[in-house]
Amino acid sequence: MGKITPSLSILAVGSGLRSEDSELALIVHRSTRAIDNARLLILWHRLFSRLASKLARSRLTDSSSFYQQPTMATEETTYDIIFAGSGAAACVTAGRLAAADPTLKILVLEAGAHTRDLDHHVRPGNYFSNLLVPRDVFSFHLGQGGKGTNGRTHIVPTGRALGGGSAVNFVMYVRPAASDYDDWENVHRNKGWGSKDLIPLLRKAETYQPDPSAPTHGFNGPLKISFAQDSHNVSDEALRVAQAYEKEYKAVDDFSNFSGDSINGWTRLPRWIDAKTGRRSDTAHYYIYNQDHNKNLEVQTRRKVARVIFEGNRAVGVEHVDDVVGRSKGVPESRISRASRLVVLSAGAFGSPAILERSGIGAASVLEKCGIKQLVDLPGVGDKYTDHNVVFVPYHASEDAETMDSLFRATPEEAKVHSKQWLEFGSGLLANNGINSGIKLRPTEEDLKSMSPEFDDRWATFFANTPDKPVMVLANLSGYFGANPAVPRGNHLTAGYYSCYPISTGHVHITSATDLYSHMDFKPGFLEHPADVAILRWTYKRSRELTRRMKYYRGEVEICHPQYPAGSLAACNRTDGPVDIDAPPLAYTKEDDDAIDEYHRQNIETTWHSIGTCAMKPREKGGVVDSRLNVYGVQNLKVADCSITPSNVSANTYSTAVAIGEKAAVIIAEDLGIKGVTAGPT
Repeated sequence: MGKITPSLSILAVGSGLRSEDSELALIVHRSTRAIDNARLLILWHRLFSRLASKLARSRLTDSSSFYQQPTMATEETTYDIIFAGSGAAACVTAGRLAAADPTLKILVLEAGAHTRDLDHHVRPGNYFSNLLVPRDVFSFHLGQGGKGTNGRTHIVPTGRALGGGSAVNFVMYVRPAASDYDDWENVHRNKGWGSKDLIPLLRKAETYQPDPSAPTHGFNGPLKISFAQDSHNVSDEALRVAQAYEKEYKAVDDFSNFSGDSINGWTRLPRWIDAKTGRRSDTAHYYIYNQDHNKNLEVQTRRKVARVIFEGNRAVGVEHVDDVVGRSKGVPESRISRASRLVVLSAGAFGSPAILERSGIGAASVLEKCGIKQLVDLPGVGDKYTDHNVVFVPYHASEDAETMDSLFRATPEEAKVHSKQWLEFGSGLLANNGINSGIKLRPTEEDLKSMSPEFDDRWATFFANTPDKPVMVLANLSGYFGANPAVPRGNHLTAGYYSCYPISTGHVHITSATDLYSHMDFKPGFLEHPADVAILRWTYKRSRELTRRMKYYRGEVEICHPQYPAGSLAACNRTDGPVDIDAPPLAYTKEDDDAIDEYHRQNIETTWHSIGTCAMKPREKGGVVDSRLNVYGVQNLKVADCSITPSNVSANTYSTAVAIGEKAAVIIAEDLGIKGVTAGPT
């Protein structure tokens, strides 16, 4: 890899934070080595609470103290291809093209920092502390909730470093239903984007270490997938209880094999972790950093893209500025980098639509408010924001439960022990994520009888005829997953679940033509449809019954559960042990159900799976790009990231980002006549 612009010192903690919050933010940031994580949680919670409160009052409309207009742009080198953003998909695409044709001059621009061999990126177990400790590896997007979440402000993090979400995610390896990709091809009319096309690309990308004979997996790819070498006893117990209690469900070896047979099958969960080294499998390290020899592959970090430069309707470059987090105080420097062959937007579900809108591509109503002259009328830009809705429900656990708690809330002395084991052996809690068993849930005919009427229509019109589509993903987590400082230290179990296909959608739009850090008009739309609430209620009850039967169970963490009415038979309690495997399930009244629904409205959050804001659909259906990833109405401009997804997928989005990156490389190679980029494993 050629030129790498060095990262500057950190002066703030993320694009969502304003200057008036910097004092508290820096206290938290600088205190990471001086205080234990329990106090850190309190400071972090205080920072987010202050930020959310201020947003609700002021909507953060005054950015004058935070952002200054850049100096007049200076011209830079001309490249063949420029990538505006370096997320998970972008690193795959840029890396594949650079490897296929080392003479291509490729520029990758990233607002965040490098991740190369940094402990808090490559050590998988650090993923939760990356959220709790305010490093600048995230952008925090503040969204206004609606009636579905009682008007709460939502904070949606996205990866802000080379590799994007792949550098900071939970390393959960979950692939979607085959019908999800078939919908992209058949329902949304995107030829070449069906499961028959994308599964070979996913196989090409991976080395699946658990089973070298699995037909839907790959064995020569750069990204390593493994099971935990030291799987926690909590995970083994969860699988035992699930099979003993839910006899209508089964055990499966692999629920990510694109087979409908894996639905309602409990399984061990693989991770994006190399079993040999204990390192995270992110796209920056395995597609970009391994090309030091290629002097034509250039990465510039701390560069935020403002807009695309056009000559007529042809994209010829991008304007980018010093990122506010990494630069010294003063006026940011603006540069124009030119692209002779192609510009690719790859800044994610927030960044890519924002760049398009600042470039004059989007809905007239949005552009007019910002004083931007419209180049192309594309109302779909920033529309149909989609996510998964996640809840983490914690329980107290016995002392003999093997959990991640001693890492998540580690004292400095404990952290040294964990670090030593990872450095010497590539094992231990830092080589784990604590998410080692789970299921793709789909209600049985008997379950449907007890489901809410609000869900009946959704089942009939969407799920009934697609038997490989799950309703929820449920995982058993070893440890306390949350940021409530009132939760005491100790061992915990957590049931984590997210809805695979929420009906509710939102939008994300710019509010300024020139201030790249102004708050966005962001409404996530969580739980706006009653069917989305009904399936969460069903899953909460099911997960609670399973957890109550685990031998490590010692009661609910009451402050993190529904607040049931006085005298409820479903009330939460501390206990000395589990209930019998054959004990009757808890009985819930209508008032109890209302409490569960209110709990979800107050606690549901993003799953960090933001997608859909530059959808790959026909233009008349609200599409932004065609099946060749070309932005409608212009030339030499593509989008290649999870913003293009035309409909949701029943999985964590990393695998889909990799598939998009691999597919984009094939498409671009075909368009530009580049040889050596294959459409499957070799």
